[in-house]
Amino acid sequence: MTPFATVTSRVAPFPRADVDTDQIIPARFLRGVNRTGYGQYLFHGLRFTATGEAEPGFEPNEPRYNGAEILAAGANFGCGSSREHAAWALLDHGFRVIVAPGFADIFRANCYQNGLLPVVLDGRTVDAIVQRTRTSDGYTVTVDLEATRVTDSAGLDVAFDIDPFRRDCLLNGWDDIDLTLQHEEAIRAYEQSRGLAPSMDRAGSDREQRQRPDAPGEPQSTWGGARGTYDGC
Repeated sequence: MTPFATVTSRVAPFPRADVDTDQIIPARFLRGVNRTGYGQYLFHGLRFTATGEAEPGFEPNEPRYNGAEILAAGANFGCGSSREHAAWALLDHGFRVIVAPGFADIFRANCYQNGLLPVVLDGRTVDAIVQRTRTSDGYTVTVDLEATRVTDSAGLDVAFDIDPFRRDCLLNGWDDIDLTLQHEEAIRAYEQSRGLAPSMDRAGSDREQRQRPDAPGEPQSTWGGARGTYDGC
């Protein structure tokens, strides 16, 4: 997992409440277990028309938001099913931060586990960010995880809460496998003392399989344009 420190970026506004994980990444695209390739399907039913063109009514499709690494979302973002692919799709598209008045619990945990930072701010602050990104050219927001603060180019400066354990994991780029590997010597010693097959070799293999080689250097964050191809139902 890529360590998280500070992100300064333009903001894509999507302040709709109760956006569920099937809207974030429709179930028909969940065909694999790798973490890459889902960015093209992010918000697929909202981003595109029935003929596959960019939906003009979907605000983040506006070219001014291309390359945004911060999404300003509505309350209860990520509700619905627990699919981890929702976090994968947001990351693969290029997002590193979501600011919202609240998140569904399982979605928020999936974000932490994959290096995506969910920041809870009060509704008025999120509304202010949305209005500023809509009306101010060159508007940017900075999210500083070390200082746990959100600032912007218009004078905003607010703190946000995060569990210290989650903060440390994000700052260091640790997921569950990384945390387990920190105890590798003790685990090997325990297994050897009982004649057990070594499990840490398998853990290292899992770590290689789960690594995201494109994160965050090669995001797919171009909102407009034709939709990605899909050969399923």
